[in-house]
Amino acid sequence: MTVRGLPQGAVPRLERPGPLRERVYEALLELITTRALRPGQHLVESELAAQLGVSRQPVREALQRLNTEGWVDLRPAQGAFVHEPTEEEADQLLTVRTLLEAEAARLAAASAGPSGVAALEELCARGERAVLADDVDGAVAANAEFHAKVMELAGNTVLAELAAQVDRRVRWYYTPVARQRGKQSWIEHRELIAAISDHDEQRAMAVMRAHTEHTRRTYHERERD
Repeated sequence: MTVRGLPQGAVPRLERPGPLRERVYEALLELITTRALRPGQHLVESELAAQLGVSRQPVREALQRLNTEGWVDLRPAQGAFVHEPTEEEADQLLTVRTLLEAEAARLAAASAGPSGVAALEELCARGERAVLADDVDGAVAANAEFHAKVMELAGNTVLAELAAQVDRRVRWYYTPVARQRGKQSWIEHRELIAAISDHDEQRAMAVMRAHTEHTRRTYHERERD
């Protein structure tokens, strides 16, 4: 049995050991953020439970939690649906992301050493390979890892904690524009690496601000399904 609209094999059956409620929640959240479960899609408890290999109870609990966090909408007499973000929601989130990541880029430029720069270059190369292969999932994953690495190099725990709160939603908004951003996104990443390598704090901040602004603008101009 397959959840409607979800490719066969996209969801692994969950192993029983461990906190099952949390594992179901994480599995569903990952499917939503990667858009395997698409905005507006009807989520049927029995189908999700069958696909995950669990009973309906942990699925029901996960959907309630996801509703509280704004990932799922529970509609009376209709059931659960993946939340459809408004343009205003996306704009607010991506604007906050710009503020956090611009500061992270500045701090990374101030303190990153050769090993940190090398790690960024490897992630950038991975993303470029994904773009050439038209591997959208790979490009999205590499993009998330690249930005997480910049945040790590910034060395500010509070900033990293704030960024972690918006990271999954950033992935959610980035996925539908990843192909449109394509090669240009990684050209911008290369510019950022150069600024960090040169310890040019102001240039790193400016490059990151422009980079995240391009993503925000592309999201609003995207071709809708």
